Amino acid sequence: MLKDKVVVITGGAGLIGKEFIKAVLENNGIAIIADINEEIGLIAKNDLSKELNTINIDFIKLDITSKESLMECINYLDSKYGKIDALVNNAYPRNKNYGQHFFDVEYNDFVENLGLNLGGYFTTSQVFAKYFQKQGYGNIVNISSIYGVVAPKFEIYTGTTMTVPVEYAAIKSGLIHLTKYMAKYFKGMDIRVNTLTPGGIFDTQPESFLEKYKDKCLSKGMLDKSDLKGTLIYLLSDMSKYVNGQNIVVDDGFSL
Repeated sequence: MLKDKVVVITGGAGLIGKEFIKAVLENNGIAIIADINEEIGLIAKNDLSKELNTINIDFIKLDITSKESLMECINYLDSKYGKIDALVNNAYPRNKNYGQHFFDVEYNDFVENLGLNLGGYFTTSQVFAKYFQKQGYGNIVNISSIYGVVAPKFEIYTGTTMTVPVEYAAIKSGLIHLTKYMAKYFKGMDIRVNTLTPGGIFDTQPESFLEKYKDKCLSKGMLDKSDLKGTLIYLLSDMSKYVNGQNIVVDDGFSL
C-alpha cells in the first residue's frame, strides 16, 4: 500500500516508532528513522534491516526543535530520494522534570515541555510543509493520545507511582487542534494533515493498573504497539486520499 513512498518517522527508534518503521517496510515503503539518539537509531536501523531483509530503511539524526536540523534532514532526503511523501510526528521530547504531579510542576518546566513537544511538532510540520508546498503534495500524521480527547481517569492510577502529566494533556489536546488548523491552512496545497490518537500502549505497567484500565475498555484493554499499524498505513496510503483534518481514535473504547 506504500510502494516506494518515502516516509519520515520522528522518534523512529522508540517503542512505537520502531513498530511504525516496520509497518512502512512491510508495505513496501521506504522508512526513515529520524531520531535525536544516533546510537539507538542506528541499532534500530540495522536490526530491522536484518529482520525484514530489506535495504529500504535509513537513519538520520534529527532534533525536531531545530530548524537547522530539520533542513539538513530534508536536504539529505531530497538529495538521496528526490522526494518525501509523508511525515509522521511521533517524537516525545521532554525535560528531566517531566512527569511530576500537578501541584509540583513549575512554570518553567511546564513551558519548556510544551515548547519541546508541541512546539517541536509545530516546527517540524512547518518546515516539512514548506517542502511539501514546493513539491506539490505531502502528508502529515500527528500522533496524539486519548488524553488529548478526554479528561484523565485518575482513579485507575491509584496505588501506583504513575500519573498523567498536566503537560501531556495540554500537548496532546493542542496537537489535535493544531492538526485541524494546518489542514485548513494548507487548503489548495494538496497537503493532508491528520491525527492518529492511540489508547494506552502496553509497556510492563503494574498489573493493578492494567486491570483498572481494562475495566474502562470494551474488549482488550491496553493495546499492543502493533495495534496501531493498520490505521497508520491507512492514513499514509492513497486509500485515505480525502481524509483531511481528522482525528482517528484507536483505544478499544476507553474514551467513550
